[in-house]
Amino acid sequence: MSKTNPFTNSRRDLRQRAFQALFSMAFDSELVPAAQMAYHYDKELEADESLDLPLFLLQLVNGVNDHKAELDTLIAEKLRKGWSLERLTVSDKTMLRLGLYEIVFFEETPDRVALNEIIEIAKTYSDETSAKFINGLLSQFVKN
Repeated sequence: MSKTNPFTNSRRDLRQRAFQALFSMAFDSELVPAAQMAYHYDKELEADESLDLPLFLLQLVNGVNDHKAELDTLIAEKLRKGWSLERLTVSDKTMLRLGLYEIVFFEETPDRVALNEIIEIAKTYSDETSAKFINGLLSQFVKN
């Protein structure tokens, strides 16, 4: 029997899992195994259990992966003079890509919701300075 999963399949939790998968992919993990690891890391699977992944999680991970170059270009255009993507931490780049993907390409999520959700992830996985930086950069893309 599986252990109780401390995460739910809420969109907030799946966004956190997407961040974890994308973060691990920054270190040469493959897409599906990274998503599976992020989603199932706290579960003990029985031999006959499948590794089904929620559609929302796959949409986020695949979407960021598919639009990575476009996302990086958009982010780079909004960075202060003298800053580059290479200067950002892996976690900040990953959160910026994920948040920007939802704002620009994922029409199911309202822009403000996507922004607020990625700020909460930044507060969990980074620090207040990063959360403010991510908020400042991504708020430039939020449509009123």
